[in-house]
Amino acid sequence: MLSGTGLLLVIGIVFHVIYLFSIFDIYFKSPLVHGMTPQKNPLAPPADRLVLFVADGLRADKIVQRQGQDRAKFLRRIMKEEGSWGVSHTRVPTESRPGHVAIIAGFYEDVSAVTTGWTMNPVNFDSVFNQSRHTWSFGSPDILPMFQHGASDPDSVETFMYPPEYEDFSGEASHLDTWVFDHVKELFENAKKDENLDNKLRQNKIVFFLHLLGLDTNGHAFRPHSDEYHNNIQLVDQGIAEITKIIEEFYGYDGKTSYIFTADHGMNNRGGHGDGHPDNTRTPLIAWGAGIRGPRKTGLGHDDFSADSDLIEWQRDDVRQADIAPLMSTLIGTDLPVNNVGELPVSYLKDDERFKAEAAFANAREILAQYQVKHDEKERDELFFRPFQPLSGLNSPDTFVKDIRDRIEAGEYIKAEILSQELIQLSLRGLRYFQTYDWLFLRGIITAGYVGWCMYCLVFVIKYYLLARPTERPLSKSGVLFIDILSISAFITLGSMIWIQKMPLMYYAYSVFPVYFWNQIMRHRNTLTAGLQLSIQRGWSMFILGFIAFILIMEALVYSFFKREVLSACFVLLSIWPIVASKRMRNEHLKLLMAWVCSCICTSVFTLLPVEKGEDINLVVLSGIVGISLGAGLVWNLISTSRINHRLATLMIVQLIVMLVSIVLVYSTSKSLQQRNGLPFINQISSWAIVVFSTLLPFVYRGKPTDDYLARLLTICFAFGPLMVLLSLSYEMLFYVCFCTTVLLWLEVEREIYRGGRVSVVRSLMVSDVRAALFFLFFINVAFFGTGNVASLSSFSLASVYRLITIFNPFSMGTLLIIKILVPFFVVSAVLGVLSTSLDLQPFSLFLAVMTVTDVQTINFFYFVSDYGSWLEIGTSISHFCIAELFIIFSIILFLLSRLLVGHLAVPRLIKEKST
Repeated sequence: MLSGTGLLLVIGIVFHVIYLFSIFDIYFKSPLVHGMTPQKNPLAPPADRLVLFVADGLRADKIVQRQGQDRAKFLRRIMKEEGSWGVSHTRVPTESRPGHVAIIAGFYEDVSAVTTGWTMNPVNFDSVFNQSRHTWSFGSPDILPMFQHGASDPDSVETFMYPPEYEDFSGEASHLDTWVFDHVKELFENAKKDENLDNKLRQNKIVFFLHLLGLDTNGHAFRPHSDEYHNNIQLVDQGIAEITKIIEEFYGYDGKTSYIFTADHGMNNRGGHGDGHPDNTRTPLIAWGAGIRGPRKTGLGHDDFSADSDLIEWQRDDVRQADIAPLMSTLIGTDLPVNNVGELPVSYLKDDERFKAEAAFANAREILAQYQVKHDEKERDELFFRPFQPLSGLNSPDTFVKDIRDRIEAGEYIKAEILSQELIQLSLRGLRYFQTYDWLFLRGIITAGYVGWCMYCLVFVIKYYLLARPTERPLSKSGVLFIDILSISAFITLGSMIWIQKMPLMYYAYSVFPVYFWNQIMRHRNTLTAGLQLSIQRGWSMFILGFIAFILIMEALVYSFFKREVLSACFVLLSIWPIVASKRMRNEHLKLLMAWVCSCICTSVFTLLPVEKGEDINLVVLSGIVGISLGAGLVWNLISTSRINHRLATLMIVQLIVMLVSIVLVYSTSKSLQQRNGLPFINQISSWAIVVFSTLLPFVYRGKPTDDYLARLLTICFAFGPLMVLLSLSYEMLFYVCFCTTVLLWLEVEREIYRGGRVSVVRSLMVSDVRAALFFLFFINVAFFGTGNVASLSSFSLASVYRLITIFNPFSMGTLLIIKILVPFFVVSAVLGVLSTSLDLQPFSLFLAVMTVTDVQTINFFYFVSDYGSWLEIGTSISHFCIAELFIIFSIILFLLSRLLVGHLAVPRLIKEKST
């Protein structure tokens, strides 16, 4: 069936990497279509120009709630005396690129694009800037270029950007916003001396975009409750007041300027964003100037969020973030962005019923055009086309459009507006219908692929690691030929459907795997039969009970993704497992069992601790000292029992000294950052040197095969200690110490339990080995969720990387965070490698048993993925699937790396103790 275990692991990595993208093709496929005719309001617009202020990372509560009256006096005055306001609700992922795309282009970028969150456009799209006559944009090099490069005429979108190195998290960042305000002032000052610039500024349909990144940077560095964040709000408010005055004076208070103030996303209390927490999805929206309705004291629109605000009397008009784009286009009279799915918030417009009716009608025609293109595509390509019934037959789009036009011409503006909003809703539902049209087909293929992979691994494990000797009766040539013809026919059928319906190339890859897996399963069905017969030797009732117990354990692990407390409960149960399971263990290894109980109880505490944790450098230092003390004690024990030689003892002592130096460095660096003195260069260089040296040491120096297995595992644990110290904010290092202690004790307990029942030198897998596989899965879950539960990497605060890098670099920062997450994975993978040898198993047998069952979790999360509901639910469902999928990819890679580190060890064979 296979040329070897290596081929199986390669197939596993490729399969899971490809299937990782399946949820984006099924649930979050890009909604963009092309070929629509642009639409706009035929009436004269109220404004000649628009000023868009985007305060990156500003939470709505910082403006709306009562304390906001002191932080943002100018904007608060606008809300009460001049304009309209509300909360703009963003979508997951709450990152800078998707947020700006929604505001300026009017659609929610497919979630997979968050992986290119600060790069050029992965998907071409239209925008308000592209439709404007000219746009001047000021701010960050992370945001501005994507709208310039995406414009049909890049010269019409001018960018004024500060250098990337200005985005330094080690110091106060309001200077970024000051830079923007100063350059806007300079632009208008230059216009007084430059006639050509003056003429450009006096055209209609122009836009000024001010991207204000200071709040986001200060929020990451100092948290959104800090003085730095609050003072930055005040600076932004004052800057907006000054810019507004300059613009009004330049244009002679002509009443032709509209202003929009909003944010791309909010920020949680840890200084992160990305998930669907309300602190991240609620952003302020304030509009004033030409065409904008003034404030109303109706008290409408409020909920618990603003119930205690002093703004409770003034009407609050909430919108979805994409609704801002059609509002901006309507105000200056440009074509609506052709990909816009936002609904024009007519409540923000002045009370001109005809203008509002025409504007809503243009919005409806623009979204209907997208529906029509999508409808025509599906009708042309689908084998069995099923139309969207609410816009078919007597309710055809043409009928709707004619009815609305007739209402407007008859002066029935309110009725026309209502019909336009109804057409918008139907068109959006129709787009959704065609967006999900192929779900059943794709879900079926993906499910067949995951189940096929589990069975494929099971066949391999049974054949090579479970059956004591080959018992499989080979199929006849005609049987193999029939299976191959059936498989080829299935793939040709699937491929033909994909080709005829012009589906993406990735769909072919999705189809290859289930066909291949099930071909191999049918070829080796006799192996499955032999494995089943072996499993039921103790009776069907025991087999069924065991299967039910296995499913319950796997579902408990799935549930732990939602409730970390489940892992704590599991630790409590595991602490008493060896005591209950073996009388011999109680009599002969009481100290080991007591250590196991204490370690389990200590580690169980971490999954009960709150996810939101502020920086506590004293706890980090204490955790490092505990780790060094425990490590020193173990090294002394190994030396006193003559289990290690002088060379290895010296190496381990050096590692502990390096960890001590890292503690000193992290304390010094943290104090410097807290005092706003920045990251000392010598500390940064020293920290990087320690991380590189310590982390690479076990790979460079592999030791001798005769080295003690526990000493080798300790050198691996010690090697990652400095990295964990430098990247810890609070109790992460203490968790690492407890986790390493627990998995090493697990190894010792398993070895002693097996010693008591050892019967052979090299053996096949047994039912009892399922326990070790499930333990490994459990520890993998604990490794990830021990210090937090995530809906995105935002839960791992960027502050933890500031000891190594402070200049904003998403790739470097993200890589460090991922490495921090993977360190415990690596340790438990190395322990599993040693355990396999200790249990007289072939090197990969136990790990492949784990591979067989891991995707039970993945299948659960595949069907839990949701693209509707609250943003928190959407973000969490995506993340859980990705985490489960990445678990197996990382486990394969890290297990192979661990084989490099411990695979050469000659672990002493356990000798069965003589009964007394």
